[in-house]
Amino acid sequence: MADLDKSDKSGFLQPNAPPPPPYQDPSQYPNTGYPPPGNTFAYQPYVGPVGPYGQGPYPGYNAVVVQPTVYVTAAPLVSPLPDYLGYSIFTMLCCCLPLGIAALIYSISTRNANMTGQPQIAEKNSKMALTLNHVALGIGLTIIVLYITIIIVSIA
Repeated sequence: MADLDKSDKSGFLQPNAPPPPPYQDPSQYPNTGYPPPGNTFAYQPYVGPVGPYGQGPYPGYNAVVVQPTVYVTAAPLVSPLPDYLGYSIFTMLCCCLPLGIAALIYSISTRNANMTGQPQIAEKNSKMALTLNHVALGIGLTIIVLYITIIIVSIA
């Protein structure tokens, strides 16, 4: 292992492979999609409006025209879907904590989708938050009714 030449890395992958061919002159391959060497691009001079102080391209130099940057921003929905955030907080604190937390997460996701202009995601999350809130409220009311029933039966 010590007799290997570490500078020859091609021998590690293919021990019997011949060395690669030398680079060739690009003139042998016409029309490869690349322009021939040299400055053969035809620049289009820009003689735009000259500013109030006589600014313009330097004589003999072409001006560079840059397109303005376009920023795409998401606008909030015109008629946002309900997010049931208050209902989610109520069910989380008073009825069923695990389902209330899940409903709260879906409520916040609905609010975010409303703000970013994504009506399909907002509708899906809104329905899920409402369903989770109804289930949590049902479980919470059932537990309260059972608790009151057990207390009344144990007193009598």
